[in-house]
Amino acid sequence: MANQDQYQTQDPTKQYPQASSEWKQQQDEPGLQKEMTPVPDCGEQSYRGTGRLTGRKAVVTGADSGIGRAAAIAFAREGADVVLSYLPEEEADAQEVVKLIEEAGQKAVAVPGDLKDPSYCKQLISQAVEQLGSIDILANVAGKQQYVENIADLSDEQFDATFKTNVYAMFWLCKAAIPHMKPGSSIINTSSIQAYSPSEILLDYATTKAAINTFSKALAQQVGSKGIRVNVVAPGPVWTPLQVVGGQPEEVLGEFGSSTPLGRAGQPAEMASAYVYLASQESSYVSGETLNANGGMVSP
Repeated sequence: MANQDQYQTQDPTKQYPQASSEWKQQQDEPGLQKEMTPVPDCGEQSYRGTGRLTGRKAVVTGADSGIGRAAAIAFAREGADVVLSYLPEEEADAQEVVKLIEEAGQKAVAVPGDLKDPSYCKQLISQAVEQLGSIDILANVAGKQQYVENIADLSDEQFDATFKTNVYAMFWLCKAAIPHMKPGSSIINTSSIQAYSPSEILLDYATTKAAINTFSKALAQQVGSKGIRVNVVAPGPVWTPLQVVGGQPEEVLGEFGSSTPLGRAGQPAEMASAYVYLASQESSYVSGETLNANGGMVSP
């Protein structure tokens, strides 16, 4: 995918290619970004930092690929050290991110594990504090999405795994991180357009994304007096491994994102600046908010 300069004015409808037949593909869950066609743009060649997160210590889940990868790269290039959370099967993608963070002159700490395990979530935060000395940014980006066309075929096991990955892990990580967070810290959770305009085939996933919005608004009120801000990014259709591991039927991927007003899917690199803004002091009076980055799709 061609270089995209984030500071150069461009036509957003043409900034990235529209989906085509080559986008039709499937991998086994959890999938690897490096094996996708085209490979998503996570800002590896284009994101340029301006020191907005100098000295900060961040934890990013789903940091190996997609939006989590883009956030981790951007945080590092803005001056933050980063702890990366990802599944062990995603090691090949994760090591690329570790290298990019280190090339940015920042510390990268890789802590693979399964977010459905509460003990891993606690370990992730304790490792962050031990390795980085503190934590002042928590970006919960990792998610599970598997389409099922009929509720009769939606198993209890999948419903449980989706909630454990998307909601319970967020709860466990916030609970573990907040005692270590000083005033000025930021928690950024990840919702979706699915919270407002749910697809009939994403019953469990869409429900978790609505829950994330409400959880974050409540938590923002609870920790505001501590000087900790809690906000949400709600992406629209974004080209990530989530889509090709059963997140969408393969036959629809050739038109993925075409129904947005901008006429195309988003790329992870286009989400990175939203996470940086909400992590930085630029958003000092923003808490309990959901930033929708969805190509113009109508949302509250």
